Amino acid sequence: MSSIYFSSNHRSTNSREKARLTNGLPSYSAAVQEKLYRHGRSASWLVPFSTPIPGMRDRRLRLLVPNPARIHQVSVARFGRKRGTLVLCFGVFLLVFITFAVHKRFNSSTRQWPAFPTGDPPTLVFTRADLQRIWKWEIDSGHYPSSQKIPEAIGFSKSMSNPALPPRKIIRLPPRLRPISKSITSTNGVGPRRVYLDIQSSGYEESHPPRPLPGSIADLDIIMKHCDFSTNQYVRDCLEVLRLGAGLDKGPQLRRGDMSEWKYIYVEDGKEEFTDENPPVKLYPSFQTELEADPNAGLTNKRGVGWEKNFTLPPITPYTSFKDLLDGPCDEDHPRIFHMFWTGPFTDKPYLALLSFLYTQNLGLHLPPDQPDPAVCRPQFWLWINPGPAAAIPGSNALRSMFESLKTNPWASPFLHPRFKDVIQFKLWNTTEQLDGIPELKDEWRDLEGGLFNSGGHIIQVPKDQDEEKSKSETVITSTTQSPEGDKTFAEGASATNDAEPGDDDMLNRLGSKSSSSYDRLSVILSDMARFILCHRFGGIYLDADTIFLRDWEELWGWKGAFAYRWSRLEKYNTAVLHLNKGSALGSFLFRTALRNELDFHPMTVSRYTKDAHLEELLLRLPDALFDAAWLNTEFYQRDRPPQPYFQEFGDFFSTPAQNSAAPQAMGLDGFFKGSFSYHFHNFWWQPFDPVRHWPDLGPRFIKGERVARATAGAIDEDGEWVDRVSDDKRDLDWSAVLKRTFEAFVRGETPNLYGEHIAW
Repeated sequence: MSSIYFSSNHRSTNSREKARLTNGLPSYSAAVQEKLYRHGRSASWLVPFSTPIPGMRDRRLRLLVPNPARIHQVSVARFGRKRGTLVLCFGVFLLVFITFAVHKRFNSSTRQWPAFPTGDPPTLVFTRADLQRIWKWEIDSGHYPSSQKIPEAIGFSKSMSNPALPPRKIIRLPPRLRPISKSITSTNGVGPRRVYLDIQSSGYEESHPPRPLPGSIADLDIIMKHCDFSTNQYVRDCLEVLRLGAGLDKGPQLRRGDMSEWKYIYVEDGKEEFTDENPPVKLYPSFQTELEADPNAGLTNKRGVGWEKNFTLPPITPYTSFKDLLDGPCDEDHPRIFHMFWTGPFTDKPYLALLSFLYTQNLGLHLPPDQPDPAVCRPQFWLWINPGPAAAIPGSNALRSMFESLKTNPWASPFLHPRFKDVIQFKLWNTTEQLDGIPELKDEWRDLEGGLFNSGGHIIQVPKDQDEEKSKSETVITSTTQSPEGDKTFAEGASATNDAEPGDDDMLNRLGSKSSSSYDRLSVILSDMARFILCHRFGGIYLDADTIFLRDWEELWGWKGAFAYRWSRLEKYNTAVLHLNKGSALGSFLFRTALRNELDFHPMTVSRYTKDAHLEELLLRLPDALFDAAWLNTEFYQRDRPPQPYFQEFGDFFSTPAQNSAAPQAMGLDGFFKGSFSYHFHNFWWQPFDPVRHWPDLGPRFIKGERVARATAGAIDEDGEWVDRVSDDKRDLDWSAVLKRTFEAFVRGETPNLYGEHIAW
């Protein structure tokens, strides 16, 4: 029986054929037929789409594409009209993004998944050509003694010779097995042969470790292998490698087997008999083609700032090994200078830093003053003193006033003794003079003068003083400014602290940090900039004033590359220890980049500078175990296997917990992060190292200063006399007190230093 709506022909073919009028419009035999036809089209997830085929006028290509009407219908039915439309738009965006991401990962020159913005704006102001020049300058100057890879983004198409890296024997691979890379990432070693020292089997039977061999070098690549937190290395294990590899564990030892892989100290000796040539690599042609079209492809420059123009570099300094030095053991292109910056009254903090320097470094103090070892390059310690608030300019008599203050300060006057005149120098800090001494800044820094105090993008505005007068005084200390008789020029009754006048403790006039609530923030920001200025102008290593030396740094001086250390668990720099080569290309990059970023030298910002420019390998980020071994523990990391001693917070150094308080006296310096080069106690400027004996205890040569400091501490009677009783001392000494008393005993001549040497007065 035929349907009243459809003919039998339609039922038999089970189709929705429709008649068409001569004008091309569809016609239907009934309304239901039209509804079913339209519903059928919207119910399908795919609809046909035809497109002309080029060159074939009568043929069309039929494709099935997603049906927007069906997708919209489902989204509206499930989520409602408004939400459904939003879901549909989001789905379209997601589809487009996935298509873009897949194309970028598998069909672009970078071959990387797209990365979402992290929130930090770009800081880069240098083109790829300039970045290549910086890399080449540092490598040719011998400032890259590492086998670590050069970032592919630098885009080198030719390999370079590396005078600081020895040749390596390389296995030749057939073409089908050769690595594929966007650019050349290795250098050809053409430098001296490295002979790694077996200090453990040297036959040295004394109770003190031997001094490092002059000219020996620490292989920081090996140290990174055993100490890098990113590869889950423990600080405890790192310190064992550091002390055993350097022979610091003398006396009874435990057998540990063959420790060849722990050898990290070497000397350069002669040339290898073979040459080094990087194996051929396959370069992505698409990347090189992209660079030809856009030399800066893949680099994102700072918004609103153009690329740096007319960037000039100094002449390359040829690399010279220690054995090839002609004018003695010191290399004038790589001076051994420790820099430290200090603001405010001279206290026990720089006092202990200087004492630890005398105790650990190879200064020849055990030899007669006029007979230094000709084979040793003695390092110097330059303590830069800012005599006033950070925002102030020193006057014309600032240098004289500074020395008068030092001579009348019991914590500072001992270091003016002639015995230390060749190794310790006090220098006047003048911000204007220092900035004018940087070629990359001198013509432009005044344009930013209102914003010199920039920390992580937070700028502290300082009113300009129209009556500022630049100091014309000479800043180099000569022997005529030394106190010839130790502290005989000490003024009786002088203050041991030289505190600033009351009422001048606002942020702009603050002189040093007297408590956690009156922190001298401006001086901290100024020191962030000062460390880069000093290292770039004079060369050497900068140390924060809350640093204590724990061993000789000879092996670190031998490594010609630049370095800082890691910010605990974060892959950022902490510049509490900073080594830059004098007048280097890396230094020029940092200053020009900082100038375009409002002179921000906060270590977190410096980390962005090098990361954005792919220069992180040129400023090596060493593990904090070398200089800050307690940091990870204080942030709740590696507490399952902590080093010795175990500090849960930095305050444990000054107030050792009772359950651990037997260790300082029982173990002494030998049990304090042995293997580390230094210890960073992180501020605590207001906390005395030794509250019971808060005065310099250096013996009869410096008795006048001690007398004044004792009087200030209330440890002296009315007649100026005193008696030290053990009953008055603290029963369990803290680590800070033990270290202070250890260093003081060496200066008094009662005990030898870390290497068994007695001071010769």
